[in-house]
Amino acid sequence: MPGLRVLRAYDRSWLSADLLAGLSVAAIAVPIAIAYSQLAGVPPVNGLYASILPLVAYAFFGTSRQLIMAPDAATCALVAATVAPLAGDDPERYLSLTMVLTVFAGILCIGGGIARLGFLTTFLARPILTGYLNGIALSIISGQLGKLFGYPLQAKGFFRLLWEFVSKLGQTHRTTLLVGVGVYVLLLAVKRLWKQIPAPLVGVTVGILAAWTLDLGGRGVALVGAIPAGLPSLTFPAVHSSDLGALVLGAAGLALISFNSAMVTARGFAVKNGYDLDPDQEFIALGVANIGAGVLEGFAISGADSRTAINDSVGGKTQVTGLAAAAVLILVLLFLTGPLALLPIPVLATVLIMAAQSLFDIDGLRALRRIHPGEFALSLVATLGVITVGVLPGVLIAVALAISLLLARASRPHDAVLGRIPGVDGYQDIESQEGAETLPGLVIYRFDAALVFFNADFFKARVRTVIAAAEAPRWFLLDAEAISLIDTTGAAILEEVRVKLAAHGIAMAISRARPPARNILRRTGFEDRIGADRFYPTVRSGVEAILHQAAV
Repeated sequence: MPGLRVLRAYDRSWLSADLLAGLSVAAIAVPIAIAYSQLAGVPPVNGLYASILPLVAYAFFGTSRQLIMAPDAATCALVAATVAPLAGDDPERYLSLTMVLTVFAGILCIGGGIARLGFLTTFLARPILTGYLNGIALSIISGQLGKLFGYPLQAKGFFRLLWEFVSKLGQTHRTTLLVGVGVYVLLLAVKRLWKQIPAPLVGVTVGILAAWTLDLGGRGVALVGAIPAGLPSLTFPAVHSSDLGALVLGAAGLALISFNSAMVTARGFAVKNGYDLDPDQEFIALGVANIGAGVLEGFAISGADSRTAINDSVGGKTQVTGLAAAAVLILVLLFLTGPLALLPIPVLATVLIMAAQSLFDIDGLRALRRIHPGEFALSLVATLGVITVGVLPGVLIAVALAISLLLARASRPHDAVLGRIPGVDGYQDIESQEGAETLPGLVIYRFDAALVFFNADFFKARVRTVIAAAEAPRWFLLDAEAISLIDTTGAAILEEVRVKLAAHGIAMAISRARPPARNILRRTGFEDRIGADRFYPTVRSGVEAILHQAAV
């Protein structure tokens, strides 16, 4: 519990800054929690429940001094996508499934931390993650259009929902739309002109005041309605055994996405403030925070970038900020639920649309299109997967694309034929270095990746091509400096290449073989078959020995 070490060495001069930051975080967390509860498909009060224990848990288990654990747009969308098909129209069952899903996600996160899977923070390729978040943003915006225009939308799927929205435009409730658009313009103005003021808090406050003074409820504008005061009691959710498979699958998606999202935020502020994070401990902290949310009738959470930014900008020094924010949220639940009942639904829709816009990375897409059209296409595929087949399948598509991208690149790695430039030390790639020339009768070949099962055939084909292009080769020297790993398939292919080269009167040698790779070659008997004297410490020593033998 790293937070305990912080508390033991706590500097009391930090207390005022941490308390002020905690108050500021709570001020913006209340409206966002209520809005995100709508996105997750649960009553507004459950968004507040989901914001309390995660703050306390992370204060003790987390290693970031600024990160705030709270409801997050992407995780809320995943919760709804997982639970809605299982719960049907039963709100009690929906809440029970949400709680169990959140606890399962927490357990998987803790297991991931114990198993040292913190490296998964870089598991999703950035183009894939960008495409996934863009899809989430589009899904959120489309899902809020009906609430913003004041009429219900029943269709499932992004394009069907848009078609229904357009077809029902004649049913627009003008007062509802006017409230939503007015608050949206207000949020834009606050974000641009008064960046230090939390825009969602301003929008919610104005919305409540407008509902109270203008009787918006009486004019047909939907309001949040009564929010129960006080803290929830511990309950034991009931789920069917047939639900467990879907819940575990959804929990795995939640664990992966929420951890990646949290670590992106946490690392950014750790770099800014000059300290290090422990990714494995962060995995555990996220798990404990999710379990805290689940047992208190909440839903899955993650690292909240907007609330973390508020914490940092106000001057929060330590995890005590989270404890202070949790205390303020408890006071809100005990004494301030009355005014929240007047909150107009179109205001919440506007807050969610604004949050979704911040997820959409159009600049990143433009950069991908310019730098790497292939990754740009993969990002678009991930986006289409989310908005067509659904959020959870979209996660699986994103993961599959990330793995496919990795394997595609690793299966056809860069390689080079090396030559010598007169007057220049060392051996250079003859394609990238002008003036580099190969040595007569000798092919020096470098393979820039591990030699394993998914690229072994590519290696064999490239050697065949390189030998065919060479002029009367008698020696083949493999520069193995970049081959950090060889598996049994790679060793077998290497032996096959050696035999075929020998059949054509070409001798094989290896330079700069790394110990792990050479150990495999020794165990498979390849070293005995080629001869230990054919292994050279450098390319230069290998070339000199080969030229000497050729002269002899």
